[in-house]
Amino acid sequence: MPSATGTRAGKLPLVVWVLAAGTFLMGTTEFVIAGLLPEIAGDLGTSVSHAGLLITAFAIGMIVGGPTMALATPRLPRRLTLTSALAVFALGHVVAALSSSFTVILAARVITALATGAFWAVGFVIVTAAAGPARATRAVGVMMGGLTLANVVGVPVGSFVGQYTGWRGPFWALAVLAALAAVFVGRFIPRTEQRADVSVRAEVRALRQGRLWLALAAAVLIMGGVLATYTYITPLLTDRAGIPAGAVPLVLIVFGLGALGGTAIGGRLGDRHPMATTITAAAVTALALFLLIPLSTGPVTAVALVFLMALAGFTVNPVVTALAVRFAGDAPTLTLALTTSAYNTGIAAGSALAGTALDSSLGLSGPALVGTLSVTLTLLPLIVLALTGARRPDRIVAQRTAPAPAPDGATAPVPSRH
Repeated sequence: MPSATGTRAGKLPLVVWVLAAGTFLMGTTEFVIAGLLPEIAGDLGTSVSHAGLLITAFAIGMIVGGPTMALATPRLPRRLTLTSALAVFALGHVVAALSSSFTVILAARVITALATGAFWAVGFVIVTAAAGPARATRAVGVMMGGLTLANVVGVPVGSFVGQYTGWRGPFWALAVLAALAAVFVGRFIPRTEQRADVSVRAEVRALRQGRLWLALAAAVLIMGGVLATYTYITPLLTDRAGIPAGAVPLVLIVFGLGALGGTAIGGRLGDRHPMATTITAAAVTALALFLLIPLSTGPVTAVALVFLMALAGFTVNPVVTALAVRFAGDAPTLTLALTTSAYNTGIAAGSALAGTALDSSLGLSGPALVGTLSVTLTLLPLIVLALTGARRPDRIVAQRTAPAPAPDGATAPVPSRH
């Protein structure tokens, strides 16, 4: 289908933008809960911290779903996999919107996350193959941009809608949009059965790189720290900073803009100075989270620190992702899935610990304290990576087996200038 894959020089295929739109929906559903926690807790008769488990559940589903689907779906028709994932995604939201049982909604979130994992695992392969080796990195960036844009537009809009229609309104909207996305994907993805270029054994064998796991550890800790605070940012803003509930979505927009800016900064600086960029950004993030504890009593300082923690925290993400893929050159598909799992491991652990801290004597300061500790620990694997790079050259698995680019045009190795 030429309209999907063929394009003039310098322009990305339409299929890249279609899949980026799907990523936008999935990023919205993962984080929109943060702006609706009080409404969900009140409607279901549970505490805010308990309602936060809906974010944890989605993250756990992504942890399992990403790598599982990366290994299970390479030999399935890609269009069928994507449309099925979107259909399950839509169905999960319908079940959640119709149910008044917290357990059922929790299970629906897990199933929705599994579908999201399948979409990501296959989607990244499709966009890199469609764009070609020369534009593969840009295509991956556009698809990941859908996730970041979800924080800028999708989450705040979902929060606004939820305040006027009830929390079920955004769930219905996401179900309808996912169904429409399935139609578009069915239209623009070619009807081909793509076989995996790399065997499962080769993918797993390439994961023996120790530095890969250091990069994944950094991904877990940085995202765990930022999202531990973000998950429970609404009660902090309303009960401590004195911001009206109706203005909270505006603060979420500020967070999203910070995340968008951080992703751009990391992508620009990370190629030339990966370790300096990540270490500096992690240190600034830890400082912002720490200052949020004493300085969140005023709306201006609270909003400024929310922006700073997003800006600095999300600067780390694209650099760590690029390093992880680079350290496992023979396993780009599985490594991208593992990186997504790493981020969601951080979200699951961070939000769970933050919920416990919120219910403890720490109160509203608890989530920010958990976030500070997690981000501070991020410096450990980053410093080890920096020291390792200073002592010996990088080992890229792909160079031992094939000089060609990573299979399916996955993210290209990043030049090392530690």
